[in-house]
Amino acid sequence: MNVSVAVVDAQTPGNVGTIARAMKNFGLSDLKLVDPPELDPDGEAYGYAGQARDDIMPSADVVTFEEIVNNYHTVATTAITNEDATKHVRYPFVTPRELADELQGIDSDVCLVFGREDVGLSNEELAEVDQICSIPASEDYPVLNLGQAATIVLYELRALTVEETQLPDITDRADQPAIEGLHDQFEGFLAAIDHPEEKRAKAGRLFRRVIGRAHPTGREVRTLRGLFRRVEQKLED
Repeated sequence: MNVSVAVVDAQTPGNVGTIARAMKNFGLSDLKLVDPPELDPDGEAYGYAGQARDDIMPSADVVTFEEIVNNYHTVATTAITNEDATKHVRYPFVTPRELADELQGIDSDVCLVFGREDVGLSNEELAEVDQICSIPASEDYPVLNLGQAATIVLYELRALTVEETQLPDITDRADQPAIEGLHDQFEGFLAAIDHPEEKRAKAGRLFRRVIGRAHPTGREVRTLRGLFRRVEQKLED
């Protein structure tokens, strides 16, 4: 999916750089700027951009708000929402996590639109976009820094924009025969410690539920089986 990011009337160059860096982190490259501040290559914006200063920042397009609305499926972000459909400019809304699921079915280029640091997007601007997204935060202080808000939204969309991450695959669940062998050993362990026979079935079920929720790796299962085996040997001696 082609996802662009638009920043409307940013007042702080550093926030533009922070957003560009977050885009680089989460696999996006197309930055649109509406009424941007001066972005000096030797200044704050490029300093905050990290490696995005080499590609995303210099290739950012200066556009109008109307160009964005006319050419993209637009998703605007706001901290303050309406409570029901009687006031529909900021309602309905989705959270960033829900947005990731909803965009799966959009057959169009998408643009995430972030507003000004102090007042965000105006009601007039919000009325022109296709969807509203809001980040759940404390009721006492729901307004996030512009760069923080953009980073959260882009993180939640990573499944749509990032093919591979630096993290290794952690789904190395032990195969079922090894897990069943662990349960057999647990039964032997209960017998070895003379656990009351009438309670062994219940203990076995509890152990099975714990292991079932844990999804242990092959190494974890081998370690547990080794521990049970050593206990049984000690008891036999």
